[in-house]
Amino acid sequence: MITDVRVPLEHQQSYSTAYEQMLEKVRYEGAYPTRERADEAVRLVLSGLGRQLTGDERVDLAACLPLEAARVLTAQIPDPQPVGGWAFVKDLAARSGASLATARWDTGSVFAALTAHGGTDLITRILHQLPAGWALLFGQAELNPAV
Repeated sequence: MITDVRVPLEHQQSYSTAYEQMLEKVRYEGAYPTRERADEAVRLVLSGLGRQLTGDERVDLAACLPLEAARVLTAQIPDPQPVGGWAFVKDLAARSGASLATARWDTGSVFAALTAHGGTDLITRILHQLPAGWALLFGQAELNPAV
């Protein structure tokens, strides 16, 4: 006998179309097997980024994201001292119990979607606010000024 087992309506997550499109972008970029896995990556990485960003860049990024993603980002209290890119990945791995490679993969997948939503100008402003090591996470070269 075949049964159709479904999640009860009260437990189903209802997302906006914009957030579902963002999840599909992350799912594609990260080659995640399910939308739920992409959602986990988005929530982990945006929570971490929310602990790093302040000021206009934080507000502007939240404004261009789907409401569900903006809420995850802005629910975090920024750390007084932002960390470098590698420390960010290590923190995500520790918080999620994932390997460093998985945390790095999740970060790159989500940041690709953020770049699509925020545009390169906003991402450039964000990178100027954060310590060294973040550009590579966004798939950009880390250029150091000549001394």
